[in-house]
Amino acid sequence: MSPLVERDGRDLRGRYVDEADVVVVGSGPAGAAVARNLAHRGVRVLVLEEGHEARPADFAPSAVRAMASLYRDMGTSLAFGNAPMPYLQARVVGGTSVVNGAISWRFPREALDEWIAADPAIGEGLRYEAIAAAEARIEERLHVAPTDVRVAGPKNLLLARGADALGVAHRAIRRNVRGCTGEGRCLQGCPHGHKLSMDLSFLPDAVGRGARILAGMRVDRVIVERGRARGVAGVTAAGARFEVRAKHAVVLAASAIQTPCVLRRSGLPQGGAGDGLAAHPGVSVTGRFAEPVRNWRGATQGHEVIGYRGEGIKLEALGFDVSLLASRIPGVGRDFARRLAEIDRYAVWGAALRARGRGKVRPGPTRPIVTYSLTDDDVRKARRAVRLLGDVMLAAGALEVYPGIPGFDPAVRDRAHMARIEAEGSLAASDYTMSMTHLFGTARMGSDPARSVVRPDFRHHATDALYVADSSVFPGNLGVNPQIAIMALADLCADRVAVA
Repeated sequence: MSPLVERDGRDLRGRYVDEADVVVVGSGPAGAAVARNLAHRGVRVLVLEEGHEARPADFAPSAVRAMASLYRDMGTSLAFGNAPMPYLQARVVGGTSVVNGAISWRFPREALDEWIAADPAIGEGLRYEAIAAAEARIEERLHVAPTDVRVAGPKNLLLARGADALGVAHRAIRRNVRGCTGEGRCLQGCPHGHKLSMDLSFLPDAVGRGARILAGMRVDRVIVERGRARGVAGVTAAGARFEVRAKHAVVLAASAIQTPCVLRRSGLPQGGAGDGLAAHPGVSVTGRFAEPVRNWRGATQGHEVIGYRGEGIKLEALGFDVSLLASRIPGVGRDFARRLAEIDRYAVWGAALRARGRGKVRPGPTRPIVTYSLTDDDVRKARRAVRLLGDVMLAAGALEVYPGIPGFDPAVRDRAHMARIEAEGSLAASDYTMSMTHLFGTARMGSDPARSVVRPDFRHHATDALYVADSSVFPGNLGVNPQIAIMALADLCADRVAVA
């Protein structure tokens, strides 16, 4: 195997047994942060990852091929509700950090204040100063810095131009990259290893201090004996059963979708495990410009408009490969062919919404069953976000904008026309083509065991030596990209595990 992964489940065809002081389920930002922290303390850590290792040289430029090899369910995961939404999760060593846009935001103080107002005990377990200190350490290791204008590319610079014209606050996105050359392939995996995803940063750090990683290992359940977590059990990629014993603790860091499924399969539904799914639904708008944009080039997501965050709306440049970009161009037949011939002139920008909607996650026979619905206010926010995206595009010089709302004009060429969306645009949730990003809340933290899964110190309410470290512990969404916040809270979780 590689210096990073000790063994891969594809090679484990017979029953496998192992043990460690702490077993960590999941190798994404949360699991990697826990492993690194504990390994640096001399704790024997074993990380279990369902996916396999992928190296930069293996990353294909095609988004379709990337989804087949790096994403869970080939990128077909879907949340059902009043506006069915796809959601993307990686299944690879390093987790979703391998295929995200590298956006790095610090934990918003207002979000923590909301959690504490609802449950003051959270403030005793999570101090903002401790979160900020952890974030500072994480950002230094991951070289987090604003996107360099030299690699931003037109799609990002045009967003800045439009925001400037409207007088709305904007900024270069802070990203965890080093030596980025603007290939625009973050979502397929950086082919040069310039994105400091967990497989190129925290996991090697952990392994360098003695942690071990087993890939191709699907954890089905936590082994609980006399009220205490004693390990985990599951199936290798080759189909054999495995069992890993934990002398000190088990830490679940498998995501807000997979963690509650593991809990429920383990007979641990307490506190509503799988309930309360929160997210940042997103809408996007395509615009055609006179000059070349080449949406597939430049930093994948290098600029954002933050002036509408008070409304729960954050605008971002989006980067897609040519195949996905073509799917965002309207028209059929000759009209579509004409537009496709100018594919280098299109930009796609998106808006992440701090929505109030909630959903549920339950284990299914072959994959999790996820439901999620928008509130009426969320739909209004989505409609306004489409209008704002069109406004900024037109202010940046777009010749026309495609809102993509049934019943409204397919192409808009001026801001006055764009403004009519807020009065005339549909309020049917299903009329908005949306995706669901940044998932939270399915094993939420709190003081009441009837309404929360873990305590404010990340310990499971009903099972000793069991901790949850990923975004499922967040009582609600943040309104910003959560990778750094997830890692900071996971680092604090590791502190609690170490002293327990």
